[in-house]
Amino acid sequence: MKKTTQFIKFLLVVLIPISILVSCSQSKKEKALSETQLQTKLAHPEWSKNLSIYEVNIRQYSEEGTLKKIEESLPRLKKLGTDIIWLMPIYPIGEINRKGTLGSYYAVKNYKAVNPEFGTLQDLKDLVNKAHELGMYIILDWVANHTAWDNQLIYDHPEWYTKDSTGTIISPVPDWTDVADLNYDNTDLRKYMINALKYWVEECNIDGYRCDVAAMVPTDFWENARTELDKIKPVFMLAEANIPELQNKAFDMSYAWELHTLMNEIAQGKKSAIDLQEHFKKEKKKFTTNDYRMNFTSNHDENSWKGTAYKRMGDAVKTMTVFTATIPGMPLIYSGQEACLDKQLKFFEKDVINWKNCEMDKFYSKLLSLKKENNALWNGEYGAPMTIIKTSDDKSVFAFSRINDTNKILVVLNLSDKNANISLLDDKAYGDYTSLFDENNITISVEKMLNLEPWDYKVYIAK
Repeated sequence: MKKTTQFIKFLLVVLIPISILVSCSQSKKEKALSETQLQTKLAHPEWSKNLSIYEVNIRQYSEEGTLKKIEESLPRLKKLGTDIIWLMPIYPIGEINRKGTLGSYYAVKNYKAVNPEFGTLQDLKDLVNKAHELGMYIILDWVANHTAWDNQLIYDHPEWYTKDSTGTIISPVPDWTDVADLNYDNTDLRKYMINALKYWVEECNIDGYRCDVAAMVPTDFWENARTELDKIKPVFMLAEANIPELQNKAFDMSYAWELHTLMNEIAQGKKSAIDLQEHFKKEKKKFTTNDYRMNFTSNHDENSWKGTAYKRMGDAVKTMTVFTATIPGMPLIYSGQEACLDKQLKFFEKDVINWKNCEMDKFYSKLLSLKKENNALWNGEYGAPMTIIKTSDDKSVFAFSRINDTNKILVVLNLSDKNANISLLDDKAYGDYTSLFDENNITISVEKMLNLEPWDYKVYIAK
């Protein structure tokens, strides 16, 4: 029963295009979840209120592929403007049924050890200490749903694993042949996993976790885990999921997958700016203003399996980067995006990022600095809500403002490959501004026409 339920949940959360799901009418269960989540407010770590997140692909980050090399780059990442560092799994990788030469990060052989290819336990401690000195935070990638086939647990506790009708341990998904599925009906497994999660917080003082396929693990497990971790220190928890229930009960942030899919479709001319308006209406019914949503143009899965941001978004990459950094939620940068990463990195082999000087470095820095300093753009209820601004061409142009008692930001994006000459038809947009990217002064009024080139982007800061 656990296997069937889990596989269905996987299909709903990961494999089926979420844009199809949201077009369906809301079920009674979803409505109940919406009502419940409105009454629940997770306490985020206060330090997370204005930060962005950076995903480190340790293996491909440098020729050495070590934690030491990441530690050396922390000052650069701090200057870039990102402060939460998400390390892809640091644990030893299984050898039985391994995929490729080096295997998948997500085939964990030992939950309480550091992969010797990446360094030592002391190297991780040094990395965390250096990050904390710089006012940065480290979260580890956690793989609770499955283990490698040669994880010692499979020998010591075979009863902790999901089995088929013949009593044979199985993979969580047919294609995931390098891992064995864990069965959370077993209470001893739950205790072990929470103990392992606590280990890294207590031993290395890490600041939280990004949890792989979080919706394939029971919600009540995550609730208990979060409670136990917060007894040690306030932690930050990111769910690789899109389920409001998970976020309200255990996680600070979840993946904005539907939005990411829509961004790709807009960039490819399959959808338009009008579809964004519909998306945010639906999002508002599912998530509260207190929920952090992770906005991204790429990550390790998107890059390795679907192609680079440039392949998927073409000339719209910068436009979508501005979008992800200014709408409600936390922007993610994947390793190498600040170096104009145009390579689809291999997942199971060594395939080092080509670090080069690139305009995206300063581009990200300008955006992330604005996010950190201007409290209208802060995360969750720390920031201001988004108000969509009507334009004279809503099919091509998406405009919005974020306004609180002290700050006002206006963003205007041409989400088409054609020139757009438009006016803004909402007095919430009117006022005197400074443009973020060229620092020119501008007054927006009902008479003001904005001339936007294809995929143009404007970020205005109220004086």
